[in-house]
Amino acid sequence: MIAHWRTQFEQVLPDRPDLIVVPEFCDQYLQFDYPKYQDFCRKRGPRLLEKFAETARRHHTWITYPTLWPMSDGTWRNCVHLIDRQGQVAGVYHKNFPTFGELDAGICAGREAPVFETELGRVAIALCFDLNFDSLWTHYARQKPDLVIFCSLYHGGLMQAYRAYQCRSHFVGACAGLPCQILNPLGETLGSSTNYHDYATVMVNLDCCVVHIDENQPKYLAMKGKYGTGVSIHDPGLLAAVLISSEDETMAVQQMIQEFSIEPLDNYFSRSEHTIGNHRESSVARRL
Repeated sequence: MIAHWRTQFEQVLPDRPDLIVVPEFCDQYLQFDYPKYQDFCRKRGPRLLEKFAETARRHHTWITYPTLWPMSDGTWRNCVHLIDRQGQVAGVYHKNFPTFGELDAGICAGREAPVFETELGRVAIALCFDLNFDSLWTHYARQKPDLVIFCSLYHGGLMQAYRAYQCRSHFVGACAGLPCQILNPLGETLGSSTNYHDYATVMVNLDCCVVHIDENQPKYLAMKGKYGTGVSIHDPGLLAAVLISSEDETMAVQQMIQEFSIEPLDNYFSRSEHTIGNHRESSVARRL
């Protein structure tokens, strides 16, 4: 298993990635059922974690290590270790929504869904079946992550794009034996593995903001006129929202949109909902 992941990492390390994401249960042999995998994990100990940490340290990159992990109380967790550039575990996410098969095998559900503050930005993590549960993603959307990491044994289809847009976040999905894709906050695919290559590397700009076209279009066009190539404005079509990204190393996107009084998408929707609510109340009062 160590040799396998050394070979896999060698495929992407020439691109000098800031983050490497790998699939759920990354060290489970295909022929292992849960009892045999649990036995393997007991005997494996922290050796794979240490090897991943060594790679992170040597190549100055962040790496995820998703695995089955025995807890001190005798229970098990399906979890992701987020390893930083120094080879230290910066955080651990425990799957909030295990499948019935996992629960039957004694794998317990995580009780928290932290968003990790990193030098890459604010990072949220989800595992496989988690993709389907609105309560988790509503929580994450409120936390406004810059990046969602999704380690999985299933893809989820349109749900990946939906969750990226719901969180207004870039989304990195590593799915075993399935397309591994990097999505932008509009749910568009920026890069994908193929039937020929089981990996993808993409340069993404996390200094970005999603805004609605309504009332903002004249403002962001004026901003483009001032900053030129220092700002990019991407319209996916049909959505009535655009992605604004700062390409200027001296000015963040939040500074740019504040300068031109550009309203982020969530603020626009909240203001609209509040205004409509007040309108309904005043209409009822007039009828009474």
